[in-house]
Amino acid sequence: MPNANTVTVKLFAVYQEAYKVPELVLELPDGTTVAGLCDRLISEHPELAQWREITRFGVNLQFVEADTILQDGDEVVLIPPVSGG
Repeated sequence: MPNANTVTVKLFAVYQEAYKVPELVLELPDGTTVAGLCDRLISEHPELAQWREITRFGVNLQFVEADTILQDGDEVVLIPPVSGG
């Protein structure tokens, strides 16, 4: 894929339950945003759609906004709400 970025996605809680793995390594087109990555995961696992609006995002250990553009080598964390208990 020309102009692709490889990112590592750390999965927690509902995301990890959906994918059954703690992390994914994905190739994304240049210019993909964090929201675009989230949309891709939701397209693969539609049951995650209910978490889209309340998931926070981290890139390289910094909280970021959904419109942040991902770079090659970024580590992305999707942080859904965690229920107490």
